[in-house]
Amino acid sequence: MGRKARVGFTQDYYDKDGNFVLYCPGFRSLEEMPGIEREAFAEKLPEVTPRQIENYDIVVTRTFSRWTERSFVGNDRLLSLHRNGVGYDRVDVPALTGAGVLLCITPDAVRRPVAVAIITFLLALSTRLFLKHRLTSEGQWGEVAKHNGYGLVGRTLGSLGVGNIGHEMYRLARPFGMRHIAYDPYLKPEDLSDVGVTLVDMDTLFSESDFLSISCPLNEKTRHLVGERELKKMKPTAFLINTARGPIIDEAVLYKALREKWIEGAALDVFDQEPTPPDNPLLKLDNVIVTAHAMCFTDQFLNAVWEIIAKQIGQLMKGEMPDGVVNREVWDQPKFQSKLERFLEQIKG
Repeated sequence: MGRKARVGFTQDYYDKDGNFVLYCPGFRSLEEMPGIEREAFAEKLPEVTPRQIENYDIVVTRTFSRWTERSFVGNDRLLSLHRNGVGYDRVDVPALTGAGVLLCITPDAVRRPVAVAIITFLLALSTRLFLKHRLTSEGQWGEVAKHNGYGLVGRTLGSLGVGNIGHEMYRLARPFGMRHIAYDPYLKPEDLSDVGVTLVDMDTLFSESDFLSISCPLNEKTRHLVGERELKKMKPTAFLINTARGPIIDEAVLYKALREKWIEGAALDVFDQEPTPPDNPLLKLDNVIVTAHAMCFTDQFLNAVWEIIAKQIGQLMKGEMPDGVVNREVWDQPKFQSKLERFLEQIKG
């Protein structure tokens, strides 16, 4: 009888008491998988080290773990890295590819939940929900009428980047009667014809959007893509929504823009540093809604994530390319195929 496949989980899946923080019924897909054994990394380090991964065939990792070229030095065992989401800005993909390791993500689990999160922020901002909640709970009933919201019909909904999530956001926003515009240098007009989106340049996007969602990945081209120039182009009545990655926006400039009312408000699920420090001045502003990079965390999202990751691991254990592979070129590498062949021989016995 062969050995079991060893699956490691980075420490950011656990709280300080060692409890798994993203447990849900869907996790049983992994718990009940025959032929695998799961184990948590012994410690959480700023950067994953070769020692931490040396005994694993597969690793499941969250947003907060950083993977660099140094992480894979001397490793000839690891087959795949699995992310519960779509962003992988903390993973050095060329280093992963050079080490012959697959990177797998879960776009089908993320698309609808994050799009719903964006729409939730849009509605909360437009109705001034949290301000009205605070005034009402403080007994300032008469003050509420002084803070009217913003109707959506005829207003402009913009998106910086339109991948799967942005596309789904526009689909959900259809009944609101808004004008849809977006900037995405990788798309053609026909790519967005089904959701009625007009592609525009960045200046037009920032100057004409009443609600602007950030939906692009974080990389060297998009880091601080939104700075003083872009924020000053926005309408003073406009709202900014970021559910992508914090560093896409220059956070210090955003604070100034919100404090000095260059824009009306913002909703942020992501920050430059995560967890964001409690003394982050953005947390003290009354025209900002903040959440801890978890707006899309619903039962359906988590169930789907674990079911997809379990399926990916199962595919690998059958010698099949998993779904959701980012660096597909790894599959045909002699280095990877050698590791895979050895792995399959060992687990089959």
